[in-house]
Amino acid sequence: MLRATIPLGRVAGIRVGAHWSALVTLGLFTYLLGRSLTDTYGNSVSVWLIAATGAVGLFASLLGHELAHSITARRRGTRVEVVVLWLLGGVSELGDEPKDPRSDLRIALAGPLTSFVLGGGFLGVAEVVGAVVSGPMPAMLGWLGATNVILAIFNLLPGAPLDGGRVLRALVWGHTGDRLRAATIAARSGRLLGLGLLLLGGAELLLVGDGGGLWLMLLGWFLYSAANGELAAAGLRHRLGDSRIRDVMTEHPLSVPADWSVADLLRSQIVHTDHRVFPVIDQEGRPIGELAWSDLAALPATARASTAVRRVARPLPPTARVVGDEPLATVASQVVLRPDLDIITVIDQHGRLIGVVTATDLTLAVQRSALGLPVHRPERYRPPNTTL
Repeated sequence: MLRATIPLGRVAGIRVGAHWSALVTLGLFTYLLGRSLTDTYGNSVSVWLIAATGAVGLFASLLGHELAHSITARRRGTRVEVVVLWLLGGVSELGDEPKDPRSDLRIALAGPLTSFVLGGGFLGVAEVVGAVVSGPMPAMLGWLGATNVILAIFNLLPGAPLDGGRVLRALVWGHTGDRLRAATIAARSGRLLGLGLLLLGGAELLLVGDGGGLWLMLLGWFLYSAANGELAAAGLRHRLGDSRIRDVMTEHPLSVPADWSVADLLRSQIVHTDHRVFPVIDQEGRPIGELAWSDLAALPATARASTAVRRVARPLPPTARVVGDEPLATVASQVVLRPDLDIITVIDQHGRLIGVVTATDLTLAVQRSALGLPVHRPERYRPPNTTL
């Protein structure tokens, strides 16, 4: 999951943000387009401003592409967490998986179709503007149109996590009825595609000396790594089956009120437990953060009485707040928990805390499932003729 380090607000009710790496790509596209335009129209401030406008327009197009995925997903009953723009474009982070092959197919195709429409629109506008004026503006619009079309075609290559990989998964899923097999085929195709781009980029860099080879190698590495991740997630879903979060959660967990001071916490009964990380709750019992003992280590003893827990607690990411019926495999594949630092909070229909899941809980569930054992939290073993 990418963290949106630059919030951009909401579009159609969907949270939108940008990762800091998007600024690198924005600058790179401004430079590349600017160099191309200055070769034809001369080096001037206006030319570079038009190049910067084109780079911003490209990112707006990428946002449109991802919003098409997200809006379609939401209409098909799939939760959408956030849309994030980053170094290699954009990503829609979905809260769960599509419920059927038809939904999967429609969600996958929505983005490339939007890019094709945007590409055709920009090319048409470039023709109209070029008939009226000459100069860098119609050239920039033509570049935007062509780039959107190329992005649409590239995204339709049949390998996960590209949109074409999702299309392949949906088609295989619909034909065989086997979602695991479909996801595995799409992920393996993505690995082959990533490896091919790595080799092609390396050949271009060595034989032609073109810096574009580095970009192809970066794309290939990303596709290969992401496809490996999807392959692992598919295996995880297979092992965990229909298990739910409620099967492994700790009910009625110890929690820390957000309005406590750190001194209050250190005087409470919590310090006599062996727990290392705790959910932080508001006055209504809703989880708003997480707190580990290590979060308090840097706080001076003189500041404990005047520092509220909410000030030292770390905010909960959206994916760390789930309901008990959430599939365990979905959560395990989306959330990375650091031992003794992070937790997943389980909430009821009113958003109140009813349980927690730790990294140890997830690891134990995966290990038990790999051995063919039920993932349900086991009862504490008591040897025969032993009293507690």
